[in-house]
Amino acid sequence: MQNAIEVRDLTKQYKGFLLDSINFDVPAGYICGFIGQNGAGKTTTLRCILGMAVKDAGDIQLLNKPLEDISTKAEISVLFDQPYYQLEWTPRHVECALRPFYPNWDSAAFHGYLQKFDLDPGQKFKTLSRGMKMKLGLATALSHNARLLILDEPTSGLDPVMRDQLLDILRDYMAQDDTRSIFFSSHITTDIEKAADYLVYIHQGKILYSGLKEELLEKYCILRGGIGELPPEKQAQAIGYRTHAGGFTAMMDITHIGGLSPKILTEKATLEEIMVCFSHRTENKEGLQ
Repeated sequence: MQNAIEVRDLTKQYKGFLLDSINFDVPAGYICGFIGQNGAGKTTTLRCILGMAVKDAGDIQLLNKPLEDISTKAEISVLFDQPYYQLEWTPRHVECALRPFYPNWDSAAFHGYLQKFDLDPGQKFKTLSRGMKMKLGLATALSHNARLLILDEPTSGLDPVMRDQLLDILRDYMAQDDTRSIFFSSHITTDIEKAADYLVYIHQGKILYSGLKEELLEKYCILRGGIGELPPEKQAQAIGYRTHAGGFTAMMDITHIGGLSPKILTEKATLEEIMVCFSHRTENKEGLQ
């Protein structure tokens, strides 16, 4: 399987933070979600991948070429949580500014997206709402036949309807060509669950998981029960065990759930619950099971 992104032993240190020799792949043809708490290292990793921060050590390949190879730039689109254009520019100005940098720029596609997104080609950027600005950013990102989209918190600050529309746009982009790939970071785990096939999970500068989303979701379950219903030997196998007025909540590898009391309820874990439980575990210097 070819990879759209390969990261090997990537290290970057700032005062009070270390991106600690991380390794992961983003396979070609997948939507890959990049998850982790704020401050976990998502933005630092993306900045290194994009060459916006100088890595201390490690190797990065994009589309099977070294990061330093500028020939890949025209095949990559990047969209941050807030597109940055001149305030007086209109979408027409944006196209005029960007078109010379992309040999595969498709003007018909760009104006098709403007129409699809109900964007006025003559409206100034400063008058657009946040959602409209994100749509304009997407229109430019999707209009030069990029093979790899890298998105940093693209749904942050958008209302649920707008977020759902954006995810539909990304799915349509992928459906047009099975060699395309998307790598997007988000702290909104429901968006990741809806759109992503593959996951990279970073916590405190380390990669805790890299693989298929469903394999992670199927590996764990949530336990809910009363105080004293989970025996000590099972508590030792629980992840993120917490008690509250009504009983306890914990997560457990499904291979350990045999022999539980019938009073204990088991539910499929969500990405948000997995992140919360592992956050409690890694605070105690423990990692994934």
